[in-house]
Amino acid sequence: MQVTKTIAVAGKGGTGKTTISALVIDYLARKQKGAILAIDADPSTNLNLALGVPLYDTVGDVREESATAVGGSAAMGGMSKLDYLDFRINESLVEETAFDLLAMGRPEGPGCYCAANNILRGSVDRLADAYDYIVIDNEAGLEHLSRRTTRDVDLLLIVSDPSLRGLIAAGRVAELIDELKTSVGETYLIVNRVIGDTLSQPLMEAIGQYNLRLAGLVPADSAVTELDALGEPIVKLPADAPSRLSLDAILDSLNGGS
Repeated sequence: MQVTKTIAVAGKGGTGKTTISALVIDYLARKQKGAILAIDADPSTNLNLALGVPLYDTVGDVREESATAVGGSAAMGGMSKLDYLDFRINESLVEETAFDLLAMGRPEGPGCYCAANNILRGSVDRLADAYDYIVIDNEAGLEHLSRRTTRDVDLLLIVSDPSLRGLIAAGRVAELIDELKTSVGETYLIVNRVIGDTLSQPLMEAIGQYNLRLAGLVPADSAVTELDALGEPIVKLPADAPSRLSLDAILDSLNGGS
């Protein structure tokens, strides 16, 4: 029986979380780890841009249209809501050679979406069961995990920049784990955009204060800055780019989330 490994990437906005998520997906694809489903769970929906793939539909769009459908099953082609949502979720899937992508889209609007959300969780989970790896690019917090999917997380990567404020935010993300319905296995910190080879003593003390396990440092990289400025996908980073090499080494040390 296939066992799906779920990797979640979290951290406050502006830390390069989506860049790290895209490079994790690219790492798994290059290492031929198996079938990969990328889930963009950040409402800003930028993962497709980092991966260089189009995006036409989101799970949020599906939820809105099902919640506001007039005419019941007639408006859904005669299908039950369960079958219709399964069908539309699969339609929303961006299928690429190296991975597939599903974007969660905008959060709930002012109406009541409890029933639709419950069905959507099942639809997303059934879809995810067909993959070897799930990589979730989360919004700043983790609260949505129990709302969007019932999947357990095998590896949580918390991304911070090399600032005290960033590490405090990372610590708060780690503290949220105990409040989640979702089970989280291993949790590690990645400090991104580091200048130099080490962190200052105050930053190391903050990491210790929050009992964060430091997986490694990803250096500030002019190649990433250039791709961002040009609006190019991050996965176009050269093989010898410092950020790519550092993250590859981190993931190798974690056995690629296995």
